Amino acid sequence: MTVSGPTSQTFFSQRIKLNYFDWAQSDADRAKPKLVLVHGGRDHARSWDWTAEQLCADYHVVAMDHRGHGDSDWVSDGNYQSGDMVYDLAQLIHQLGSGPVTIVSHSMGGNVALRYAGTFPDMVTKLVAIEGLGPSPTRREEMRATPYPERMAEWIVKKRKAAGRSPRKYESIEAAFARMIEENSYLTEEQARHLTIHGVNRNEDGTYSWKFDPHLNVWGVEDVADEFIKQTWGAITCPTLLLYGADSWASNPEKDGRLKHFNTAEVIEFEQAGHWLHHDQFDKFMSVLRDFL
Repeated sequence: MTVSGPTSQTFFSQRIKLNYFDWAQSDADRAKPKLVLVHGGRDHARSWDWTAEQLCADYHVVAMDHRGHGDSDWVSDGNYQSGDMVYDLAQLIHQLGSGPVTIVSHSMGGNVALRYAGTFPDMVTKLVAIEGLGPSPTRREEMRATPYPERMAEWIVKKRKAAGRSPRKYESIEAAFARMIEENSYLTEEQARHLTIHGVNRNEDGTYSWKFDPHLNVWGVEDVADEFIKQTWGAITCPTLLLYGADSWASNPEKDGRLKHFNTAEVIEFEQAGHWLHHDQFDKFMSVLRDFL
């Protein structure tokens, strides 16, 4: 099958113009079951291209750019909240005009997708979240060992620095490509080049900068209360697959106790894979994904 690639589309959410890529080529494609791909932090929708190419024969595939990422607008105050991103995903699915949908998500996007599925359980048929549960219970305890006022003061200092920082500039796309390889040694050169090409803008002076908002490096001190997150996970009713890389920094929820808060989830851990296991072990990932779907 020859796939001609996606078209870029826009929608509005809380007055922000957001971008998504639509892999449908015809009315027949648009009539297929909807599958939404949701990327992680400081990433972009085109990082799902390999997955979309494999699935668009059976699904109407769309991949969104989160606010502050890819070709979507940055927020004016530089403050990114999970609740706003859940709203964005809800707005995209609402504007697609049909449901329920299948969702495949990664990292920050997995966090958002899990919250959406718990909030609107009837709108999700199946859910895959790659390392999407956020910091482990142990890591949360470590962070909270520092009193809240101290963490708040540190956040203000970091935000002030972010406000005065311009996006990093690379003299050439090859320099940006080298940085991509440095960030994830599991990537092939082909993968890294694709992610770089779609992940940068060219500046007026001829240099290149990543598309994501630099303020995304500074998150709020606290999210919603732990008990509310657990309630949300427990409200998910669709079959849910939680994927983890054995070599990742992320904590496996089957081992750290968080899986007990889910009613319909199972965990699969990938050997020789890090945080971007859908790139690191693509063939295995697609095999597991197809079996689940």
